[in-house]
Amino acid sequence: MDSNLSLDFLRVVEQAAIACAQTMGQGDRHKSDHVAVEAMRREMDSVPIDGTIVIGEGERDEAPMLYIGEKVGMAQKAPNGRSFPHVDIAVDPLEGTNLCATGAPNALAVLAASEGGGLLHAPDIYMEKLIVGPSSRDVVDLDAPVRFNLRAIAQALGRRVEDLVVIVLDRPRHEALIEEIRATGARIRLIGDGDLSAGIAAAVVGSGVHAVMGTGGAPEGVLTAAAMRCLNGEIFARLVIDKPEHEARCRAMGIKDFKKIYRSKDLAPGNRIIFAATGVTDGALMKGVRFFGDGTRTTSLVMQTEPHQIRFIDSIHVSDSGNIGAKIRFF
Repeated sequence: MDSNLSLDFLRVVEQAAIACAQTMGQGDRHKSDHVAVEAMRREMDSVPIDGTIVIGEGERDEAPMLYIGEKVGMAQKAPNGRSFPHVDIAVDPLEGTNLCATGAPNALAVLAASEGGGLLHAPDIYMEKLIVGPSSRDVVDLDAPVRFNLRAIAQALGRRVEDLVVIVLDRPRHEALIEEIRATGARIRLIGDGDLSAGIAAAVVGSGVHAVMGTGGAPEGVLTAAAMRCLNGEIFARLVIDKPEHEARCRAMGIKDFKKIYRSKDLAPGNRIIFAATGVTDGALMKGVRFFGDGTRTTSLVMQTEPHQIRFIDSIHVSDSGNIGAKIRFF
């Protein structure tokens, strides 16, 4: 997979973010998600790849576009005989649909790509997660008590436990976890949605976030793992299989070890990974889409493993005036 594809994938998430940002605060999460999906798929078909969606909006019958197994890219319309690289793609056209619908912070348009087989085909079920930055990746354990992990993170960072900030999704299922964290003296930031952006923040020095704990979606776990591969952070994760149908879905996707603890190289094992995200609403790492008279302005994060690069990109998309259009990017 050509590393130059990173700018093509940047264009894909930019257009998805711009589309759904126009629905921000309107209270219609389904509309926000729908326009993001349509824009991402439309732009994806201009990327020179033979792509397969491995993490998408759901099964084909439930998601008419960007469903798991859907083929995308220029290869679908190319003349016979022309070949394109095979690429597996994980997408979340709007990570934080409720955040966009209410105008809350940290909504993103996201995708990750790798060579074929480079991203786990994860079922759409829950997953236990522990996400930390580079300094703490070798000192924590998913099955260790919360107090042990927080003490280890604090020691690795040269801080007190009381200095740590842990992000947790604000859900009834996390009541016991929240009490355990509070008992250590660490601080908690409860969020309504968006554990992917939280995971990225945990791996970025200076973000003020030191760990993410709790249970969230498995597809988001794969996207987070791709980001961790680029940021040298780590995710520890285990699928939550508590129903017979969950077990059946895992087996259908080739998953046989239901107790396995996955790390980033298990969830995103590809050698060449590209991760791209554009802010929809303002967040800790990226500003949201801003509209002005002649166009829009976006802030994006584009990362890759080969060559190992992390770029924040500020783009100004100038509307066509007559037959002239322009785009300025500040890297």
